[in-house]
Amino acid sequence: MSVPHDWIPAATPGVAAPAAPPREHVLAGLRGTDDGPDLVQLLTPEGERVECPAFDGHVADVDTAALQALYRDMVLVRRADREATALQRQGELGLWVPLLGQEAAQIGAGRALTPRDMAFPSYREHGIAWCRGIDPTELLGIFRGTDHGSWDPIATGFHLYTIVIGNQCLNATGYAMGQRFEGKVGGPDGQATMCFFGDGATSQGDVHEGFVWAAVYDAPVVFYCQNNQWAISEPTERQSRVPLYRRAQGYGFEGVRVDGNDVLACLAVSRWALEECRTGNGPVLIEAFTYRMDAHTTSDDPSRYRLADELELWKLKDPVERVRVHLVREHGVGRAFFDGITQEADALAERMRAYCRAMPDPGPARIFSEVYAEPSPVLDAQRDAYLAYAASFDGAPVEGGAR
Repeated sequence: MSVPHDWIPAATPGVAAPAAPPREHVLAGLRGTDDGPDLVQLLTPEGERVECPAFDGHVADVDTAALQALYRDMVLVRRADREATALQRQGELGLWVPLLGQEAAQIGAGRALTPRDMAFPSYREHGIAWCRGIDPTELLGIFRGTDHGSWDPIATGFHLYTIVIGNQCLNATGYAMGQRFEGKVGGPDGQATMCFFGDGATSQGDVHEGFVWAAVYDAPVVFYCQNNQWAISEPTERQSRVPLYRRAQGYGFEGVRVDGNDVLACLAVSRWALEECRTGNGPVLIEAFTYRMDAHTTSDDPSRYRLADELELWKLKDPVERVRVHLVREHGVGRAFFDGITQEADALAERMRAYCRAMPDPGPARIFSEVYAEPSPVLDAQRDAYLAYAASFDGAPVEGGAR
């Protein structure tokens, strides 16, 4: 009996089928997204400024002082991230989500936003939070388990962190649709929304639903995908046959790929995309191609699924170092500036450490507060019953966290 060449044996019950290896042309296409003609880059890993006619004009105002400010942003955000990681290792935080390696992708995008715009983060956007005026200490309560976020989203233009993967794309699209319905698109005072997510989120239905609704309603939303190449332990090639920015074509809007380790390019592309949306030409998808140089979270061990050689390669493309080299070589910035930033970063870390250790534990009634915008008799009854039950134990905690 002859067997057709395309015959696939039936799956054996209880035995997992082996994962099919990605096709070579798929891998070549995905791995090629860190260089090539489609990648927008203004600053090479060696710190050399290169021309990009399509986007040079969007950073024409970036002089030495502006580059120094971008460098300062990245150094301070990295220092805050490293301090929070250390606090988690010391038992002060229950978890932390590192951003190491993604500073340029976040600072470039964050500094492109205006006060009129709105940003919707996932749970790794500490750099965007910094750009929206949120102090790093305000992030600690989320990861210490004392609050869900202490800032005002409306006042800061920065939504609370979203833990559910991809859900913020629906929220951002709905908000952007509201901006259009309320006539806040077009003109000198136009508004836009920016939504941040990772490569892993592109496999979630919420993201695709957001794309569909945004396209249908011409919503002024920039979808900003930080492709750090690892969705926890799953590489991008296990999720897509094409570079992620090309997915925008299927929804009928623009997609752009930018060097996510180049803060100048990220700033330029983000400024362009936001202006497109503010003037009614949205939505836009940006794929910031970068690399997650630390664990997915502090509960993750990346050495179990990726090689150390890969990490060493990306250290040569460090986003902070390339700006430092550029400032020294091309702008003559001296050691005093860099020493001052280092001292400022150390002071920030010390302040974070002191703040974290002094944070009070919430009382037992805290879990019931701020659940609903309006009073809820049912929830109030549950709270009263729980507090009475807790008070029946000897030495039970009382409101405020004391015993």
